Amino acid sequence: MSVPAIHSEPDAGPLRTHLADGRELLYFFDEGAGTERPGAAPADSRILSPRPQTPLMRYDPLLGEWVSYAEHRQTRTHLPPASECPLCPSGPERATEIPAHGYDVAVFENRFPAFGPGSGGSPDDSAAAAPAAGRCEVVAFAAEHDASFAGLSLERARTVMRAWVHRTAELSRIPGVAQVSIFENRGAEIGVTLHHPHGQIYAYPFATPRTLRQLESVQAYKEETGGELFADLLARELRDGSRIVARGKLWTAYVPYAARMPLEVHVVPHRNVPDLASLTDEEQDELSGLYLDVLRRIEGLYPTPTPYIAAWYQAPVQHAGRNSYRMHLQVTSPRRAENKLKYLAGSEAAMGAFIADVSPEETASRLRRVLPPFGIRTGGKA
Repeated sequence: MSVPAIHSEPDAGPLRTHLADGRELLYFFDEGAGTERPGAAPADSRILSPRPQTPLMRYDPLLGEWVSYAEHRQTRTHLPPASECPLCPSGPERATEIPAHGYDVAVFENRFPAFGPGSGGSPDDSAAAAPAAGRCEVVAFAAEHDASFAGLSLERARTVMRAWVHRTAELSRIPGVAQVSIFENRGAEIGVTLHHPHGQIYAYPFATPRTLRQLESVQAYKEETGGELFADLLARELRDGSRIVARGKLWTAYVPYAARMPLEVHVVPHRNVPDLASLTDEEQDELSGLYLDVLRRIEGLYPTPTPYIAAWYQAPVQHAGRNSYRMHLQVTSPRRAENKLKYLAGSEAAMGAFIADVSPEETASRLRRVLPPFGIRTGGKA
């Protein structure tokens, strides 16, 4: 039985509805596009199986990390043809995960979540196991199956940004959610299971290991030098200049001094801000254009699409060092040449000791040459 559509929010926020199995679906609309905003969302006509139970996590005391075991993900859709894509709009002959016949940006709860659908308190590190509570969402960037984020208009990139900001704020309020992470996996080479342009959002029941490691470094640097690590790293990159890829008034993109991957770009704000939901409208606008600029530079390196992971690092919701954190983006790719990929082998995968094939300075130089400096073409609007 399909769930009736829910009317849109009065403040022109997302249009909310539910899929046939109870999962929430939100539509976000381009602003100023001249299209009429619908008053209600189409209902999901499918008959779906009940949602899976919340997975179980186990604690690894040797590394101090949680591992989720979501066995139902073995049955998730894997690289279907375009005619069977679950993220394309629904049509008269086929119902998909998105019941609308067309959309701008759609966000819905993942049918095969690694965390959730249950929510609750954060796990106790003294426990050996706990429910993998939380929430996993899919963000479809466009209705067109063959689109890419780099090919989106600036207006659409802003719509995606508004969706990320909205979901960060709302998911951070769910009881037991410790950190919200947004990412896009692009390309079969790094393991995507759907080619349709999309990303994901994970609302974790714990603070992720890499974020905690960064926070430990920030605190240690403060105690040792009295300075702010994120601010000083950015200042060093700006003084040197050789690794800068693009720079705006409020954001800078650069290849880090100790980049691990053949392609690695960090996009950082010019002030400490814990998460996307804390950005000003001006910061969101410039970030939308700068992010497009970075992805287009990456796309311009080779005649074929480059696989990448774009991960937004945000501060844990309740961490004591939250206000000293600086949310940022890290885009990485294993592509080290047109027909060569870097594989994480013994030293990297087993020991965590990276050996780089390309210097950060050379990577930054190549990316700079792809396009004119950011802001020259259209006043920073991409």
